[in-house]
Order: sequence, then C-alpha cells, then structure tokens
Amino acid sequence: MRAVHFTDAGGPEVVEVQRVEIPEPQPGEVLVKVAAAGLNRADVAQRAGLYPPPPGAGDIPGLEVSGTIVSSGPGVHQGMGYDDGSEVCALLAGGGYAEYVAVPAAQTVPVPAGVSLEDAAGLPEVAATVWSNVVMEAGLQAGEWLLVHGGSGGIGSAAIQIMKAYGAHVAVTGGSEEKLDYARELGADVAINYREQDFVEEVRRATSEREVPGADVILDVVGAKYLARNLEVLSTSGRLAVIGFVGGKRAELDLGLLAKKRAKVIATTLRARPAEEKARIMQEVREHVWPMLTHKHLKVTTDRVFGLEEAREAHEYFDSGEHRGKVLLAID
Repeated sequence: MRAVHFTDAGGPEVVEVQRVEIPEPQPGEVLVKVAAAGLNRADVAQRAGLYPPPPGAGDIPGLEVSGTIVSSGPGVHQGMGYDDGSEVCALLAGGGYAEYVAVPAAQTVPVPAGVSLEDAAGLPEVAATVWSNVVMEAGLQAGEWLLVHGGSGGIGSAAIQIMKAYGAHVAVTGGSEEKLDYARELGADVAINYREQDFVEEVRRATSEREVPGADVILDVVGAKYLARNLEVLSTSGRLAVIGFVGGKRAELDLGLLAKKRAKVIATTLRARPAEEKARIMQEVREHVWPMLTHKHLKVTTDRVFGLEEAREAHEYFDSGEHRGKVLLAID
C-alpha cells in the first residue's frame, strides 16, 4: 500500500510517499480502508522530530481517519458494531496517512449522520481533544466562560461550536481580522486579535459583571509564552488545560497566585493515552458530540483537501497558518 513517511526531521521537504506492507489487524483491532486522513499539529511536531510516536505506533503519521472496515482481528465479531463494510471514523496513535490502517475497534465510531465519509476524517482528533480536555478533565459547565487560543484552527473551530452547543460562553484569540470573523461566524462571543489587543484585558472586560472577572477554563496550545497571562486571566477556581507548546515548554509559575485563585493547571496529550482511555473518550464523543452534528448545532469545518500524493503540499499549506478549520488528505 501507499503510505507517507518522514525521511528525516525537518520541514515539508522530508514528506515522502512510499510503498509498505498492509498491516494485519491484531486481537481487538479492525483493518480500515482509509478514505481520508486529517492533518494535525502533532503530525507537524512529529515531522520536526519533536514528538516521536508512542511505542508500537510505527512511523507513519496520522492520528485520525475515516474509511470502511474490511476485516477484523481475533476477538472482534460481526454484530458488535464493527462489521465489514461499516463506514467509521477512528482515533489513532499513528498510521493514518496510508491506504489502510489497523486500529483498536473500540476507537472507531460510526460516521455521524449527515456527514460525508471524507469530511468525517477531520472529526475524531479535534472532537476527542476538545471533549476530553474541556469537559472530562477541566469540567466546564454550561454558563461558564471558555477561552480558546487559536480559534480558527481545527481544534479552535471545534471548541467554539461544541462548547457553544454545550451552553458555555466562548472567547477566542486569533492573529487576523479574517480569522476572527471566521470564529465569530462559528459562534464565538468574544474574538481577540492577539497582535493588537491584550487578551487578559479583553476577557476581563467581557466578564466584568461577574464577581471575579475572567475565564473559567482556558484551552491553550501555546504553552510557556502564555502561562503567566493565562493564570492572570483565570477566574476563581479556574482551570488551565495546556495541550500544545508552540510557545515553548518551560516558564515560571506563580504558585502564590495559583493558590490564591484556587486554580488548576492541567497538561495532557491524547496520543499516548492507553487504548481503554481512548475508547472511553470516543464513546463520550459519540454520545455527546455526534448528536450536535445530527441536529446541526455543529458543522464540519473542512478547509482544503489534498491527495495522498500531495502530502508534502498539504504540510506546506498547514505550516503557512492560512487554514481555517481542517486540512485533509483524501487517499483516492
């Protein structure tokens, strides 16, 4: 089969399509003929040599796909919801940039009603990331305020829509008025240009009627660069969920302010979690997020689709930061 490999650590120039053996599904796994795969920031970090795949995941990148089940490993039986011919999307530890991928059956879920098989490839990683971090880890409740850094990307686009449908208020940051307009179209209550505005001041202004102005939960892909200001803008009992480090991994933390606010700092990755945790997350996504798609509270935000042979161009486009929503690789 055709699959993408990174020939070295570097930029898009190291992206190459090679021929490899089709994987065999192991016990509890299904083999999926991939229709499309989603690009994610983790793929770029892996390409740069900064985010190696977990043990056993292999070197093929790609953390989410959509496709059709074509066979099953031992322990997976017809009638369990993983029948041959079933159209699914799946959360992976790796291997998605390929014509076939073997994945634990419990990490697959049916393609949501009303969503095309191709578009469904852009749902698992963002939906699982947002739901697991904002709701399962940080405990956001309806009526609370969420601040999302990077509101126009795949994670941000999903976070705005999912949490608005959940009943939260959402503020986002972005680097251009075009991206902020896009975030507003998705439902953002407050859109902040981080190049021209101080997000601490803007969030406090938006929440000024509260006893303690600020955000209840922050979903942050920046990391060290924003740590001090994130803590500053948290409300009492606020929760900071760090899921990315584009602004660095090391910073000084004011423990006194953290204690004064009775706040929490949470840092997680999704990729390296045990299979049973991923299965539980995907079942929660199916239960809570999929109905939002069915009832049109959440729309798919596919920006551009490239062919598998155009994987290098897809990474160049992703690196440009011009995308709004998801970038996909269509395998055929």
